[in-house]
Amino acid sequence: MITLTRKKKETSSNNSVADSSKRISVREFLLVKEVQELEQNLPTTCKITFQDPNVLSEFTLAITPNEGFWQGGRFKFSIHVPEEYNMAPPKVKCATKLWHPNISVEGDICLSLLRLNSIDGLGWAPTRRLKDVIWGLNSLFTDLLNFDDPLNIEAAEQYSKDKDKFQAKVREYVSAYARR
Repeated sequence: MITLTRKKKETSSNNSVADSSKRISVREFLLVKEVQELEQNLPTTCKITFQDPNVLSEFTLAITPNEGFWQGGRFKFSIHVPEEYNMAPPKVKCATKLWHPNISVEGDICLSLLRLNSIDGLGWAPTRRLKDVIWGLNSLFTDLLNFDDPLNIEAAEQYSKDKDKFQAKVREYVSAYARR
């Protein structure tokens, strides 16, 4: 695992004499610390994968719910942490097609803490961390599931009219797109 000390050494050894005044960014400093904490406090249903272990601002989150409608599926999310982090939230997209009231079929996600400004007052704040994002995404498959303020209106309406058809469509999507 990458450490802050190693990251600082890499930064300083990669800089020329003219660039020696460059410092590690706030984002990189926070990411090193947060990723180390995440590895110790990740929900059992979640797994993080870094394509490049030296680039902590881009990673994939896989969630495998062990209960609820989506149990048995594996859902992947791409997460990009912008340079403005922690003043701005990470950019998250669901890469797995699924039938969900708070995640569109295109992968957009309705989760307050991913917004700078949210109506409910639970949006992004500089005190939030990556673990909040991961726990929030994980909770979209259980207790944060919201049929009253949906992004995918069709899924929410189907649930309110016919729960059995909703469940069947969820299972169809899991079988087609979210196999482990």
